[in-house]
Amino acid sequence: MISSDNKNHWENVYETKNPDQVSWTQKKPQTSLDFIHSSGLGKEASIIDIGGGDSNLVDFLLEEGYKNITVLDISAKALEKAQKRLGAAADKVKWITSDITAFEPMETYDIWHDRAAFHFLTTPEQVSKYIGIAEKNVNNFMILGTFSKNGPTKCSGLDIQQYDEESLSEKFKESFEKIKCITEDHITPFDTVQNFVFCSFKK
Repeated sequence: MISSDNKNHWENVYETKNPDQVSWTQKKPQTSLDFIHSSGLGKEASIIDIGGGDSNLVDFLLEEGYKNITVLDISAKALEKAQKRLGAAADKVKWITSDITAFEPMETYDIWHDRAAFHFLTTPEQVSKYIGIAEKNVNNFMILGTFSKNGPTKCSGLDIQQYDEESLSEKFKESFEKIKCITEDHITPFDTVQNFVFCSFKK
């Protein structure tokens, strides 16, 4: 189980930093949107954004008319920021404050999206918990973005686990078939480059 230190770490990050002060900020999460569109599912599809924080993905999904969106993050502060930004539209979204490895979903999801949460799980126990939860609760598609083997080894002062197409597919091969993987450079607000690998999987 992830310790409360971890939760405190993320609450502190979101308490003290604006989006332009954290490396993961994207004005428009185009790659995530492209992968979600490529699932071919309609606007009724249930989508969960794992470790969504105060990411703008939810804004674009709402704008496009998706009706069944859940955002999960370990930091209540992060979710508060997103809710504030969305205003009244936040009522259309389900917000869950939970560590992903302790998450007990009340429903299943057509699309499970995770950009940069999975790579923070660095022990075999955390990784297998995550995989178990995804296997049980994903109906159709999973979209994962992590730091690649050419990406950073740390983020926000914490160690991360790097992946490539092979190692990411390998982790989920029991229940998920790889559809496609791409690598992309994310340019941070500080003009540094982080190389990501993104993969989509079908249950």
